Amino acid sequence: MISLEMDMVQYDCPYIDTTRDYEVSFLAKQWDFHPVERELETRIMVNGADREELDRGLNALETHDHMESYQLLRRKDDLALIRSRIDETNAMSVIRDHSGYITGPFRIRDGSEIWHVGFDTERVAEGTLSELERDNDYTIRSRESVDLEDYYDLLQNIDSAKRLVDGCRELSDVERDTLEKAVEGGYFDTPRDATLSSLAEEFDVSKMAISKNLRRSQRKILDRVTTAMNDVTE
Repeated sequence: MISLEMDMVQYDCPYIDTTRDYEVSFLAKQWDFHPVERELETRIMVNGADREELDRGLNALETHDHMESYQLLRRKDDLALIRSRIDETNAMSVIRDHSGYITGPFRIRDGSEIWHVGFDTERVAEGTLSELERDNDYTIRSRESVDLEDYYDLLQNIDSAKRLVDGCRELSDVERDTLEKAVEGGYFDTPRDATLSSLAEEFDVSKMAISKNLRRSQRKILDRVTTAMNDVTE
């Protein structure tokens, strides 16, 4: 299996067009392709710079020429979940015609889209990339050849990886910032380069507050890590 991470610029994608004109981004990991209509149906998260920018982005997306159907499912502040159908883009058609397959979520922002695409052989991957160049611009961010054993191991442990990601998402902004600064500053090194005092000074809070935020962030992450370790061991 050849696994590619691509930074894709399409010129017939309503999501990409919307991110060029408005400060919104999209994230989707669920989609269905309807072969008869040649349309892609997606449940996709939309994040705006603020509530007003999200309004403008959603309005532009709903009225885009390549948008076949649009439904707002949920919304809170600057986040929304929509269900939409778009015409098959040129890039998606090329990928499908060459038996390629999507292996990860779509992430769309600032006029381009991150794709995770798989191909069965190197020859098929090269043929697809050559054809994509005709009507699209892209950059290969990473390229990996995955052997059978590694691919099996990846599939077997994907739930454990998701739990680790969920643990990171549980952190509050303060907990995340504190943990990042502690790691970057060398708080966990031996000997320590950063101390509770230096971290407290950087955040302009007490040593007790820094200690509390560090303990909370470590507990949340380590709870997930130990669960994942047990899953992988089993």
